[in-house]
Amino acid sequence: MGDVMLNLLKDLIRLPGLSGHERPAQERIQAAWEPLVDELSLSPIGSLHALKRGSGAAPRPSVLVATHMDAIGMMVSMLDQGLLRVAEIGGLEPRVLPGQPVTVHGRRDLPGLLVQPPAHALPAEDRKGPVPVKYLMVDIGLPPAQVARLVRPGDLVSFAQEPFEQGEDRLVGHSLDNRASVAALTACLLELQQRTHLWDLWSVATAQEEETLGGALTSAFALRPTVAIAVDVTWARAPGLPEHRTFPMGDGPTNAWGPNIHPGVHQALKEAAGRVEVPLALEPLPAHSGTDAFALQIAGEGIPTGVLGIPLLNMHTPVEAVSIADIRRTGRLLAEFVAGLTADFLQTLTLD
Repeated sequence: MGDVMLNLLKDLIRLPGLSGHERPAQERIQAAWEPLVDELSLSPIGSLHALKRGSGAAPRPSVLVATHMDAIGMMVSMLDQGLLRVAEIGGLEPRVLPGQPVTVHGRRDLPGLLVQPPAHALPAEDRKGPVPVKYLMVDIGLPPAQVARLVRPGDLVSFAQEPFEQGEDRLVGHSLDNRASVAALTACLLELQQRTHLWDLWSVATAQEEETLGGALTSAFALRPTVAIAVDVTWARAPGLPEHRTFPMGDGPTNAWGPNIHPGVHQALKEAAGRVEVPLALEPLPAHSGTDAFALQIAGEGIPTGVLGIPLLNMHTPVEAVSIADIRRTGRLLAEFVAGLTADFLQTLTLD
């Protein structure tokens, strides 16, 4: 199971699939999920829906697990004397961008490098600190006339950093937010091949989470699950970061608590973690969770929703880092939660 999951994740890191343009990632996920589920379909805006039917009597309740597959990146906004000015997709961390390798998806894929102008060429107020993305440019090393033939405004620019492993348990690469969670959901599906579950399971790789939450909102509206779980990344602990807002890598996922989370679903996730001995930290989220859960919770008449978080270092950079063990634990917890859903689970849910 680990090799299948890890190979999928490394493949997904090598693919673009920026927010609103998820097709490359969607096709790879679809190939991985096809032998593990009963039905596959695409939503009108590109979210992948995978149904694994439960063994209970029809009509069965259903649980939807949402993991967004879109990635952050850039879009060409202007050609400037052979260089490319860009606009960000999904929010970027400007402190680490200069010098990063990228791929420009023009008439063909073109290798490029993010470069910044010298300080004297910037407005005085922007000469100190990180250079804002609006001043960065992509250099693809070609003459202006050739650039104009190969690239147009609106073309996508994705990070090109290859994934690599560190130590015994760490994977580094771009787009781990949130393809690490896609891998965790895949691990869940693999485990459920050997287990029965009464409820139907909708595994959903959502589109556009980084920009609109549109994938989760439309999929929840279309599928009308009984319960929903959003799986995303959260802030990992590191020197200099506040301990009360971060979580150690390698110690398992987090279980969110706040107005975006149904207390009964939160408790059920906690109990499932206990049954399979998965360490689970409480993550206070007193406002918008910043995840697909916000859209899931308010779809239709409202859906009881929970949030699991996988600690991630260097979020929204090309060099995010995650614990492989945390991904596997999250998959095991999801499988236990799904397998543990009883016919009367919804009647046991309370808002206390």
